Amino acid sequence: MRATTTAFLAAAVLALSFVGVAAQDLVYDPGKDVTVPEVVKRVNARYTEEAKQNRIEGNVGLEVIVKDDGKVGDVKVTASLDTVYGLDQEAVKAMKQWEFKPGTIKGRPVAVRVHVTMSFSLR
Repeated sequence: MRATTTAFLAAAVLALSFVGVAAQDLVYDPGKDVTVPEVVKRVNARYTEEAKQNRIEGNVGLEVIVKDDGKVGDVKVTASLDTVYGLDQEAVKAMKQWEFKPGTIKGRPVAVRVHVTMSFSLR
């Protein structure tokens, strides 16, 4: 009987740990009851010398997960400008340094997916 109880408790703990992971990984899209995160700190992307020399200009589209603590989590390039001279990578690097007031549901901070466009322009 004792082995069965131990096995049951182990299974219950394992199930609870999966529930905790799922709740942590939950990411919302803005709308309805989900507020949009507000930018607190913005970092501009660096223009690489190679991209300047080749006169690369345009936008990099990013999908960004703003975590419930306002820090940036995963960042994906959704509209590439330049994979050769490093502008896509510079946009991601800069984005990871941004900070936000997190999005909320009913006043509770939650992870929210946002879309950001970083522009590169030579003047």
